[in-house]
Amino acid sequence: MELIEYSDAEMMMVMLADKLASEISKSFSSHDHVSIAVPGGSTPGPVFDTLSGADLKWDRVHILLTDERMVPPDHERSNERLLRSHLLRDKADAATFVRLVPDAETDMETLEARLAPELPLSILLLGMGSDMHTASLFPGSPQLAAALATDAPPLMQIDAPGGLEPRITLTGPVLRGALSTHVVIIGDEKREALERARRLDPAEAPIAAILGEADVHWAKE
Repeated sequence: MELIEYSDAEMMMVMLADKLASEISKSFSSHDHVSIAVPGGSTPGPVFDTLSGADLKWDRVHILLTDERMVPPDHERSNERLLRSHLLRDKADAATFVRLVPDAETDMETLEARLAPELPLSILLLGMGSDMHTASLFPGSPQLAAALATDAPPLMQIDAPGGLEPRITLTGPVLRGALSTHVVIIGDEKREALERARRLDPAEAPIAAILGEADVHWAKE
């Protein structure tokens, strides 16, 4: 793990967007298309706002979410809704969005087939909760061990804590297999959680499953 500290969150978001744009551009030299998996939530919004305007061959970029709530795409809690507001716009509107949520016409087997051409992920961007979860891999989840196992399917449905909507998440093997991994966190609480996670098993701190090869980007505020 490499920890990269920034003087403030605004600078971090701009510099991380530039880093991701550079990695996307370099990946074109060895791949027909670039697959980038990104988190939902509010934290990466400024990264997406900057990245969406980057001058890239967006028609060769495939974007997918690391996890999603089992809600319609226009739902207020939908990660896809946030992604369309912040990243899938401007120049990045030409990118292909790979939707990985089952519905009445699309089962898990179909979704796994849809995901297969995107693996291994070219670039993975993750967030982390103060409980040390990442994607929708939550400590204490009854499906966590199965989702972290080396033989886990690439996608799994996960029960969210607190009785919230169930979710679909990329699993441990997919996250660990990414060619480039970045984690973005803000604040002292997240920094303390990161330090705890480095000493814990992934069963207690799921983020620990991917920290070994990750660049962690942190700003105090």
